[in-house]
Amino acid sequence: MRLGLIIYGSPDTVSGGYLYDRQLVAHLRAAGDEVEVISLPWRNYAAHLTQNFSIELRRRLAAARYDVLLQDELNHPSLFLLNRRLRPRVRYPFISIVHHLRSCERRPAWQNALYRCIEAAYLRSVDGFVFNSETTREAVSALTPHPQPFPLSRYRERGEGLRSIVAHPAADHLAPALTSAQIEARAIAAGPLRVLFVGNVIPRKGLHTLLAALAQVRGEWRLSVVGRLDADPKYGRRIMRRIRAMVETGSGASLLNRVSFLGRLSDAELRAQLETHHLLAVPSSYEGFGIVYLEAMAHGLPVIATTAGAAHEIVTPGVDGYLVPPEDPAALAGALQTFLADRERLRAMSLAARARYERHPTWAQNMSRVREFLISLAV
Repeated sequence: MRLGLIIYGSPDTVSGGYLYDRQLVAHLRAAGDEVEVISLPWRNYAAHLTQNFSIELRRRLAAARYDVLLQDELNHPSLFLLNRRLRPRVRYPFISIVHHLRSCERRPAWQNALYRCIEAAYLRSVDGFVFNSETTREAVSALTPHPQPFPLSRYRERGEGLRSIVAHPAADHLAPALTSAQIEARAIAAGPLRVLFVGNVIPRKGLHTLLAALAQVRGEWRLSVVGRLDADPKYGRRIMRRIRAMVETGSGASLLNRVSFLGRLSDAELRAQLETHHLLAVPSSYEGFGIVYLEAMAHGLPVIATTAGAAHEIVTPGVDGYLVPPEDPAALAGALQTFLADRERLRAMSLAARARYERHPTWAQNMSRVREFLISLAV
């Protein structure tokens, strides 16, 4: 097959969605397919809307001889009108890779009303979907309950076929090497509870909630934050001000000595952190899947996530982690306190987390399913 993939910025951008796209591209190329990555420049949302009227982009796509054009749904503001303008000029189908909808994130109602309108228009402009979770599929179905029929007549006859596929991300790219005995020994060893947060420091990831929760926890703990502090400079400064304010008021007197900001890490450096911590806590306000939860489980770390989004597809509460309401420091503190007070429970849940990872399909298995789906739609 010959495919195009439209993304924003660099394919090497650090996020779960970009990791998914990289894994899919690598799998397709390894299978002998040709994949052209079309990188659109990062701009603000309003500027992205103007890309729908780019004559250069429309001509480039119209001239391409793809069998399938893949589009990361993150690019929806640049494509919701362009797809309609392009449709009469090409034979290939448009397939959207949906990691999560922008309109599912927590923000002022008026903003999400605008995003829902534009996202719905985009979703109706494509021919099929690759979803990273059942939760994402349901969100798209709720936003576009009556999507346009898949225009099979435009392509070669192939029956009804599938219009979408759910293919979960995986975590075997980090090649976990810890044995069950090492996971058990780590859990019961003396010392403070070592909590890991992995994610760019942006409001959606909930680091402010985690800090507020840890300030309520009784006992010895340490927090390591992996991720760019400058991903959202305003929020990063807010986090540091919050820590200083908690220290000054006495509500978090030891926060400065207990919290370490490690910045962006390589895969090898992240693996080292996963091997030495006890649990992962990323209380996001919404996750379309949450690859980091599965990465943590691969290393025997129970996970504390939230009830918002798709974490429930990975975490079984009370077995391999806990799900708490978003923006609820008290509930999060209770889950953290449980791990700190009961190392035997930490041991059992660490082993259960590793077992959950081992039951999960690999990248190769799920990307192979995506490729078969794309072959069924190719012109």
